[in-house]
Amino acid sequence: MAEAGPSWKKCSACKKPLGFGADYYVCSVSTCNRKRTALHFCSVSCWEVHLPVVRHREAWAEERTAPSATQAAREAAAEKAPAPARKPRRIIAEPSPPSAPRSESVSDAVPREILIIASRLKDYIRAVSGMNTSDRALEPLSEIVREIAQRAIENARADERKTVLDRDIPKR
Repeated sequence: MAEAGPSWKKCSACKKPLGFGADYYVCSVSTCNRKRTALHFCSVSCWEVHLPVVRHREAWAEERTAPSATQAAREAAAEKAPAPARKPRRIIAEPSPPSAPRSESVSDAVPREILIIASRLKDYIRAVSGMNTSDRALEPLSEIVREIAQRAIENARADERKTVLDRDIPKR
């Protein structure tokens, strides 16, 4: 049965309350410490209970101290505070105009390899039309892929992102 009095959280194994400012244990593995999972244990023996279930290769219990009641209240208020307004997403209606040619030093550093998988392209063309495909068709297609990729990079930069997403690829 649970003890009377204020508590910060409950032990993830035995459900015993963990008081404010009390020592508790967490698993050293990051997946057990994520915000959603957030496993907390009252003792090392309770921590050991979760090991057979999660099958960590190497793990240990780390001792921590629970926050005080005022610290916990501040953290809860900060979580409930509205998130800052996000910048509205930019929608690309038309393909962007061709970009200015890149400097020679940048283009020299970029590999100019074939970007198309020859066997997959040849299989596709044969399945759709019954035709064969010349190896010389790969370079022009790779150039088209490079141009589209460059436009997608520019769209991601315009949205101040460092990841190119599917929405950055211009529609044809």
